Amino acid sequence: MAMKVKELADLVGISVRTLHYYDEIGLLSPEEITDAGYRLYSNDNLEMLQQILFFRELGMPLKEIKQMVNSSSFDKQDALKQHQKMLLEKRSQLDKLIKTVEKSIKHMKGEIQMTNKEKFEGFDFSQNPYEEEARKLWGDKAVDESKAKVGMSKDAQKVVSEIYLKLAAIRDASPKSGEAQEAIKEWYDCLNNNFGTYSLDAFKGLGQMYVDDQRFTKNIDQYGEGLAKFMCDAMGHFADANKNKSRD
Repeated sequence: MAMKVKELADLVGISVRTLHYYDEIGLLSPEEITDAGYRLYSNDNLEMLQQILFFRELGMPLKEIKQMVNSSSFDKQDALKQHQKMLLEKRSQLDKLIKTVEKSIKHMKGEIQMTNKEKFEGFDFSQNPYEEEARKLWGDKAVDESKAKVGMSKDAQKVVSEIYLKLAAIRDASPKSGEAQEAIKEWYDCLNNNFGTYSLDAFKGLGQMYVDDQRFTKNIDQYGEGLAKFMCDAMGHFADANKNKSRD
């Protein structure tokens, strides 16, 4: 039986805004849109959404998910087997981390002794998906500068939080409005003053990552649901508008 967007959102535990965004980018479009404008989702849509969320759980950006699920060679059953394999690997790592935590508690109580090596079992720093994506988008120089400045001062942390709160308060307005663009310029200046050198293209790319990567979305939306999408749109407009100004 077809489900309306709100019913699907409640079933899955994601926001209606997220489903609308998936439709906008061509990742998951409803089976039907009624004359009254209601989005209706079929069982096939539900199965595809499950696939998308499995990929998201494994940290894959929406752009790559879209390419995969729209590929003529995409096979749902094969994809599920791959999800299972990767999730089992993830569980294995988490099990190791849990054991390390348990042993660390006993060590602090004086019940056991841990070697220095045992204190770090389960951690895996062989890959940093944030950094890999960032280097593709912005280049090595911007990422290296950002890493060098990662130890933000308390004053900088306060500024970041204030900007997020300011943007969250106006997130229901148009991201192209003067108020939104003034606030997003503060974010652009903050990034360049505290995290490295960001070109307009890099700034726009960062905004896209806010909605493409659920880890970003989750952290930003703590300040207000939908803030990540609002910032993405505002950053994109800011970048395009200022690039056009530079050409004039």
